[in-house]
Amino acid sequence: MKHRLYREQQLNCDIETAWKFFSSANNLSKITPKEMNFIVLTKFENDEIYQGMIIDYFVSPLLGIKMKWQTEITHVDDRKSFTDFQKKGPYKLWHHFHEFIENENGVLMKDTVDYELPLGFLGELAHSIMIKKKVEGIFDYRYGILEKMFNQK
Repeated sequence: MKHRLYREQQLNCDIETAWKFFSSANNLSKITPKEMNFIVLTKFENDEIYQGMIIDYFVSPLLGIKMKWQTEITHVDDRKSFTDFQKKGPYKLWHHFHEFIENENGVLMKDTVDYELPLGFLGELAHSIMIKKKVEGIFDYRYGILEKMFNQK
């Protein structure tokens, strides 16, 4: 069964600043909870995002178990949106659409994540017991870090 997480956050910055930060894979570990042990493995000569970009990571989503995760950037609309899609990793499906909308207060950032767990009924049971809270917790953590980075004066 597919699940959806939707979040939005107003950032007090210009579109160039927001785009540069969020489209850089090297910044992901800054906004991911430390207990996830999130490490970007791919080294980039140029950190500019592009369609077809493959990014490899290590992540420990549950019980400290280290896993490889690989995503592909499947869509880029410069300074407006991009999509990452899991090629290999812990989910049966992971599709994350990032959207950036300029407004009078800076940039409204929207995240829409569609995801599905493997293992059928067991995956759904795990989702209801812990995975849903874990995914929400990751984005709650991000929200707090981004508030400190972009919205404190």
